[in-house]
Amino acid sequence: MAETKKLDPASNAHQYPLLIKQLLLSGPRYNPDQEIIYANHSRYTYRDLVDRIHRLAHALTNAGVKPGDTVAVLDWDTPRYLECFFAVPMIGAVLHTVNVRLSPDQVLYTMNHAEDDLVLIHDDFLPLMEQINDQLETVTGFIQLTDDKRPKSTSLKSHGEYEVLLKKADNCFDFPDFDENSIATTFYTTGTTGNPKGVFFSHRQLVLHTLTMTGTLSHFDEVPLIRSNSVYMPITPMFHVHAWGVPYAATMMGIKQVYPGRYEPEALVDLLKTHNVTFSHCVPTIMQMLMASKGIKDADLSNWHVLIGGSALPKGLCDAAAKLGIHMYTGYGMSETGPLLTATHLKPEDLELPSEQQTAKRIKTGVAVPMVDVQIVDEDGNQLPRDGEAQGEVVTRAPWLTPGYLKNPEKSEELWAGGWLHTGDVASIEPDNTLVIKDRIKDVIKTGGEWVSSLDLENMISQHPAVAGAAVVGIPDEKWGERPHALVVLNPGENTSTEDIHEHLQQFVKSGQIKKWTIPEGIDFVDDIPKTSVGKVNKKLIRDQVGNG
Repeated sequence: MAETKKLDPASNAHQYPLLIKQLLLSGPRYNPDQEIIYANHSRYTYRDLVDRIHRLAHALTNAGVKPGDTVAVLDWDTPRYLECFFAVPMIGAVLHTVNVRLSPDQVLYTMNHAEDDLVLIHDDFLPLMEQINDQLETVTGFIQLTDDKRPKSTSLKSHGEYEVLLKKADNCFDFPDFDENSIATTFYTTGTTGNPKGVFFSHRQLVLHTLTMTGTLSHFDEVPLIRSNSVYMPITPMFHVHAWGVPYAATMMGIKQVYPGRYEPEALVDLLKTHNVTFSHCVPTIMQMLMASKGIKDADLSNWHVLIGGSALPKGLCDAAAKLGIHMYTGYGMSETGPLLTATHLKPEDLELPSEQQTAKRIKTGVAVPMVDVQIVDEDGNQLPRDGEAQGEVVTRAPWLTPGYLKNPEKSEELWAGGWLHTGDVASIEPDNTLVIKDRIKDVIKTGGEWVSSLDLENMISQHPAVAGAAVVGIPDEKWGERPHALVVLNPGENTSTEDIHEHLQQFVKSGQIKKWTIPEGIDFVDDIPKTSVGKVNKKLIRDQVGNG
């Protein structure tokens, strides 16, 4: 590292640590009376939010939580969760956002592995917790969260109900300063094999991620996702990478926030209409679910901007959304990256293009956001050219990437081999710096000695007018090594055949985008495509199911 000039500060100069509590300063200043809404259950102001965070801090410490302890939360998307995003790390504890969609055995594993001390749990998850409670190794107590007038009875050792405890607590907590590199949050990412892996993030990392996200999503007129007049509603679970970190950004800006609770398509659409929601984010499968709902057909969605991530945004879905007036954008990242790495970057001239040409830009993975270094490398780690042709693994560096996996040094070293975080994604980078993900390394189909992108095939199939969604996997083939196989979901009331899909794909053969022999011979028309606990297409399960007939 180069030798540089340093100067001694004044003896009383304050070394300002980047702590999550600093993110809470501005929103209540800008808009103290702005609302934070929980579906049809409650609404309160930013002034109330600060009051409740202070009370929650007292309730947690009264329950025995100390700096360095871990507090687990099992809840739907609620303002309570937002309060935990702040109060838990602000007292120096670690917030564990538990994936409530995991199996009981996996939930048990993550809670024991994280060494949870206190658990905040919604009534809906009491049966799950009662099932595993006697196997929890470090948990000392619970706080109940209820949406009813009275919490459900339970055999768990409860300190009481959340709202009751907040009412009893003092509304002034002295949040301390401490090292900005202290761990603030942890959660678990699930792979196709083995136990879930714990990732973790410090206060410094989350503050830098929030500042960069706020600038990226608000700075450009052509990508106006978060503005001072925005109405924000997450449709990504708050247990999943802090709902992509957007609640921190929204709170820092002081904008109106709407939390939907449990995801139910018609209820989500009602909230969109009632509160004139302008910004949401979700995975493609959730968007497909919303597009199939009855209520969305007569909704005015011309001011709704949606950031799609987690999986590739299919062209067919983007076009269908555009017909309803929805503005779609792509974001890219992963649990280990906090998550934001790249996002759609449009220029003024792009908005002058016909809708179809805009779609081509919106579905690309995007340009690296500020402070992120993204490269593509070959198997030896050599950087590949940004010519739109060369393909390699995406590796990255940024100030908010997880430094490793919790208690898993071997996997941590694999993640950070050569000093770059390895994503496991195959991509190209175009001359204008746009990243284009081709596939996951493990999902690339190797047929006839060539690699075929399952994402490309899915994108082409999705453009058939009868198709709502598609998933393509490679299945073993004695002659070719692997052959593409497709699962296709049709739009309500639509009907088509394997031959129709084959005929539809011929246009891409004629244009030279794919070879004739890459067209999937096997096509299954299904009601739903298997998904992971965070709504991504579960290709391992599909391969297993198709392989077993």
